[in-house]
Amino acid sequence: MDKTFLKLPCTFLLLFVILSSTTTATTAKPHRFSKQLPPATLGLKREKLSHLHFYFHDILGGRNPTAVKVASAPVTNRSATVFGQVMMMDDPLTVGPELTSKLVGRAQGIYASASQTEVGFLMVLNFAFMEGKYNGSNLSILGRNAAFSAVREMPIVGGSGVFRFARGYAQARTHMLDFKTGDAVVEYNVYVFHY
Repeated sequence: MDKTFLKLPCTFLLLFVILSSTTTATTAKPHRFSKQLPPATLGLKREKLSHLHFYFHDILGGRNPTAVKVASAPVTNRSATVFGQVMMMDDPLTVGPELTSKLVGRAQGIYASASQTEVGFLMVLNFAFMEGKYNGSNLSILGRNAAFSAVREMPIVGGSGVFRFARGYAQARTHMLDFKTGDAVVEYNVYVFHY
């Protein structure tokens, strides 16, 4: 049999495979990293501003503390500001300043002493709500809390549930501080834009 005749189908087959794969590559749907969507695609309607008011109970002492130390630095015990101390919290949020008033949620996260010159905390926490239309929704805070300032303002950086796409700020005012135990009750006024 003529070897030239056998080479012709192999060459044709190879050329067909190359051309068809090139055609497939150019006609296949490209993958996308991002695209713009109208807000209605996610069911987002008109943005609204909500004001939430509650009290945060940070309990360090007693049989059932709601905040515990999880880490400290070698210098923490010698520091007037407890610099380097990290606390984990699961603090109740109530309607009134009394711990026995109606529970509306919990503040869950960490705060860490991040200043060597004043009592200033890095706050990384979620307000996890469990009351009314906010039940199951969260607001996330990431900011600085200069604890001995009369009013502290921290940014709301996001949320979930009812608070998807949230942004705003939280104002904190110390309602009560027990220097002996470290327990504190802090009044919060939260102003948040959400859909």
